[in-house]
Amino acid sequence: MKNFLIPMLLVTLGLHTINAEAQDSAGTKQTNEPSIRALLIVAHPDDEYEMAGAIYRITSELSGTVDQIIVTDGEAGYRYSYLAARYYGTNLTDESTGRAKLPHIREEEAHRAARILGIRHQWFLNERDDHFTLNADEVLKGWRTQRVLGEIKERLRKGHYDVVFVLLPSEDTHGGHKAATILALEVVQRMAADERPAVVAADAASSESEDYQPLAGYPLTQTTTSEPEFHFDRDIHFGFNNSLSYAIVVDWVIAEHKSQGLFQTKSGQDRFENFWLFAASGDSAAARTGAIFARISQNDAQNKQSAIAPAPAAQ
Repeated sequence: MKNFLIPMLLVTLGLHTINAEAQDSAGTKQTNEPSIRALLIVAHPDDEYEMAGAIYRITSELSGTVDQIIVTDGEAGYRYSYLAARYYGTNLTDESTGRAKLPHIREEEAHRAARILGIRHQWFLNERDDHFTLNADEVLKGWRTQRVLGEIKERLRKGHYDVVFVLLPSEDTHGGHKAATILALEVVQRMAADERPAVVAADAASSESEDYQPLAGYPLTQTTTSEPEFHFDRDIHFGFNNSLSYAIVVDWVIAEHKSQGLFQTKSGQDRFENFWLFAASGDSAAARTGAIFARISQNDAQNKQSAIAPAPAAQ
């Protein structure tokens, strides 16, 4: 019996060592650094696309937590639901049908995308998604803004988040994106300076170079720089023979939002996630945000490559 137990013990120890090495090579090695706590505040159920790679890295590789507030029910997306009509078995491109069915469908799609990204909790505020507009004021007048402000305030109070991710409120983006960001900034600006999370705007693009100017009439949308301060490269490769990348995760997320046919054309696009820090975050936010992004972005991700065996030479 003793002769049998010793080999079994050696095999068990060997498997444990292999498993630990595999976890390290996948970027899940534990550190003594505190976990990152992030809240994502967006207007629509598919807006997490803009920072999907960073979210995945926080939850799956840095042992952090990400929660999400989605302000609208997404019903205005019926115009691009032609392909999903057959999939869901209902004529979603008919306005009355689409507006009736899409809120539930898009919520379920958001849940599935959240599972991929590791988002812990989602709160759906179900404000009406009326129509596409570039006018933030028009959207804010259609929402129950005091209710939304109250919900954001309560989540921030309970969550003690380090960073709040929102969409970049550039002039050419959806009024709903702008409105959600404006309301998030209003809540944070009212908080005591030593209690404010860093509020960071995200925009996915093909280049790391972008220029942003604050919205006219909304000085609180001022960022600390016009160019993005931080970046996440979705094209970082890892895994066996370095054959995988964060772009695959992003494409999985896109595929879950099947009701949004036009959104599906984003697959394989926008290599970079660019980030700006809002001045309303407070004077101490710059150093804190820099430390967060030093962990989120490329240094650790690139280190994964060194732990993976190179591809065999061609014969």
